[in-house]
Amino acid sequence: MICTMSFLRALLRTARMIRHAPQLSAGLPADDEVLLDAPDERLSPALVAAALGEYEPAAKLLATTRDASEWENRDRYLGRLVTFARHRDSWLTDWLAAAPHDPDALLVKAELAVRRAWESPARAEQLRDVAPLITAAAESAPRDPVPWRLALDHARGTHAPHTAFEALWEQAVRRSSHHYGCHVAALQYLSAAWFGSHRECFDFAEQAAEDSLPSSLVQALPVRAAFALLSVGTEARTTSMLEARIDRAADLAIALSATYEPGDPWPAEVRNLLAYVLVARGRWDEALEQFRLIGPHATSFPWSPVSDDPLGQFLDARDGVRLQVASGMPLRYRADHSGSRGHYA
Repeated sequence: MICTMSFLRALLRTARMIRHAPQLSAGLPADDEVLLDAPDERLSPALVAAALGEYEPAAKLLATTRDASEWENRDRYLGRLVTFARHRDSWLTDWLAAAPHDPDALLVKAELAVRRAWESPARAEQLRDVAPLITAAAESAPRDPVPWRLALDHARGTHAPHTAFEALWEQAVRRSSHHYGCHVAALQYLSAAWFGSHRECFDFAEQAAEDSLPSSLVQALPVRAAFALLSVGTEARTTSMLEARIDRAADLAIALSATYEPGDPWPAEVRNLLAYVLVARGRWDEALEQFRLIGPHATSFPWSPVSDDPLGQFLDARDGVRLQVASGMPLRYRADHSGSRGHYA
């Protein structure tokens, strides 16, 4: 009888998925409309020009962010330009030849050197060799917090002690007390995978979120702490307290996501991260809502750490969530005499 009941439940679950899954695609872009790390209208011309070997648009873009103190945009654009330069850097070589003391060129050069050193088997040694490049970038733009974010990443890779890291952190927040990239770098240092613990990671993230400005991406820091915990496997999550902190982090990130328009590319990475955490927690309806808010803006993080095909992983997760929601819906709806057929009718 138990075997029969399990079989019947499986049949009903499949029937629900077949019935409701197509309706749940409403508001979700088709697979071929979803783009991974799509550049915005400011970054796109700089990347196109770099592909042609021209550095001027990239130089103008980064100079604009520096002059206007757009530190979040500056850090984000820097990351995308460096990702491109890892495979095609002739434009950067020409830029440095034409303007060897340009603070923006020096910043791109330093970030690229750090990324390449990070991938080396001799990571710590290679990173120590590139330290002067970070110093040069920081000294060339004294107000800029982004070189200090880079210095925080560098310190983690070179196994800097807490006292040295705290000194760098002080310099970073002195320039921008709410800079998201610097907070992420500090969170990574404090994670259990590096030089802290899950509790230290959450303590830092929750305090930073509490102190942050309204709609600041720093409010997503606790959900990054949750990801750090979830990504190490279930054996590390043995207390109900940590489980509760993960859910509180997700709730805070849901509230942050709601302050942005659907399909907005600015919070796309935060929404992708939130969707990942909600999926891991089995919060299917909320995850489906985040996938709708994400729209066509898939991001490499958090999918690339768990798959060599981050876009495929994103689409698989989205489809899986849709099926999970469909399987939990009633097989039939009762007719509503008012004329309404319900949210998914």
